[in-house]
Amino acid sequence: MRAALAFLTPVGGARPPTPRALPWFPVVGALIGAGVGAVWWGAGELWPPLVAAVLAVVADLVLTGALHVDGLADTADGVLPHLERDRRLAVMAEPDVGAFGVAAVVGTLALRIAVLAALDPDVALLAGVWCASRTLMAVVPCVLTYARPGGIASAFVGASPALPIIIGAGLAVALGGIALEIRGVVAVFAVAVGGGAVIALAHRRLGGFTGDVLGAAGVVGETVGLLVASASW
Repeated sequence: MRAALAFLTPVGGARPPTPRALPWFPVVGALIGAGVGAVWWGAGELWPPLVAAVLAVVADLVLTGALHVDGLADTADGVLPHLERDRRLAVMAEPDVGAFGVAAVVGTLALRIAVLAALDPDVALLAGVWCASRTLMAVVPCVLTYARPGGIASAFVGASPALPIIIGAGLAVALGGIALEIRGVVAVFAVAVGGGAVIALAHRRLGGFTGDVLGAAGVVGETVGLLVASASW
């Protein structure tokens, strides 16, 4: 579990990634989501919904070390412009953030704040959605190729997706159902749709995935899941 924490959060110390960490990704995701949800709920008892939503988003950035949002920015800068494949990967490796990255991060964070402000604070919902996003992050390296010659996430390539899927799907669906019943379950599956769209675009334009792509898929998937949960249906 410490290896999963080290890869997905600033916690866990400097530990090399290993395929044995993948089954723990959904569990770590649920814990992060529960932590963010607890901040959301607690803030909602003291402040208006908009303030509580902002504090929840900030809590997520703190608990993840903004790693996944950084991946979203890098992926947007590399995947969205019209560039050659090698140039896309080079842009993603650069430390600065371009216009596509800024737009993607600002738009996504604004949407997350708006959606959370429209919902009643629910710890189980965020635990389920965050669990689903980390399950996606665990499964992708098992089924796709790595886009670079080497990289930190390449250590996961070729592992079996069975255990992460079983653990992640079961835990995420259970948490989503506890939160909002059928709407919560649909929101959990929407995470896979939103994140899967990012993975598909990256695979088409990069020829595989990178660690940044995993982070971007997780953030986008979570946002889509929350958007579905907040819809009137």
